[in-house]
Amino acid sequence: MSETNTIQITEQDLSQTKHAPIPAAMHSTTNTNSAAASKPSTSNGVARAEVRMGRADNESGIIWVTSIFMVIFHVGAIAALFFFSWWNLLFAFVLYVLAINCGIGMGYHRLLVHRGYTVPKWIEYFLSVCGTLSLEGGPIAWVATHRVHHQHSDKGGDPHTPQEGTWWAHMGWIVTGQALNAQTSALAHYAPDLAKDRFHVWLSKYHWVPLTALAVAILAIGTLVGGVKVAVGLMLWGIFLRVTLGLHATWLVNSATHIHGTRRFETRDESRNSWWVALVTGGEGWHNNHHAYPVSARHGLAWYEFDPNYYGIWILQKLGLAKQVKVAKFTSRDPDETGQRGTHMTTL
Repeated sequence: MSETNTIQITEQDLSQTKHAPIPAAMHSTTNTNSAAASKPSTSNGVARAEVRMGRADNESGIIWVTSIFMVIFHVGAIAALFFFSWWNLLFAFVLYVLAINCGIGMGYHRLLVHRGYTVPKWIEYFLSVCGTLSLEGGPIAWVATHRVHHQHSDKGGDPHTPQEGTWWAHMGWIVTGQALNAQTSALAHYAPDLAKDRFHVWLSKYHWVPLTALAVAILAIGTLVGGVKVAVGLMLWGIFLRVTLGLHATWLVNSATHIHGTRRFETRDESRNSWWVALVTGGEGWHNNHHAYPVSARHGLAWYEFDPNYYGIWILQKLGLAKQVKVAKFTSRDPDETGQRGTHMTTL
């Protein structure tokens, strides 16, 4: 392990700059002035329209297809409780880790959005496929939406800020906002790295295929091994209940961690650190830490801040599969000590 790049940043510096650097694909994330943010960007002198995702620009009434699927999955989640078994619970837990921890936390968020570390393409693609198992859309739409969130965090244009309503921030933007999943070209400005990758373009278009294939496999194998009742139980727990819980866990990062919790850093948004959201998301709940240092692959900066998603990245790094792992570190052991606290970004 070698330290190749270190930037010393104190809290006093942070209170002035508010945001750490973010990937090139998010070059305008520090722009929080609504009027300025609404101006079209330019590339080689050509004006480029900006996608506006705030409630005022995006709310369009109930999206019936999305809403019907949400109802079906929630009903299925309730039905799963009548098919409890320890095997079903274990099966759902394993798929939850693959979809939410590996797919969303390690893959979509810390790797694709912020490029907090690098891995071989086959691992990147595997994590992306895992991400589709969460029913949160394809990589291009997810990445673009999150980068826009950082650009306009808790300001006009933020796709899911509680400043425009807690319900809107949690899931209203999903069931009543305009569907942008299929608009790859419109979102390419925020995810140009993925829009140039054929696999990510294909996966973004057919993001429903891996989850559908998994469901079919569960029904087929479950029926062959244990009969129809076993197959139905595995399906309800492994697909419906697991997906529903995973969706709400992710949505809590959008809603709860911008309302409840503690603020270690004075960022320009309302991000908070929430231990209980971190618990159900594998460390994504240390949201104030994340907004202070978006590129950091580690969100739990203190030793007591539970961050399994980073532990997974750490394991990959120890195996030689993850490189250029960027982490934010405190110069003191306990970042909550009184006095001025120094912080630095390190590339491992």
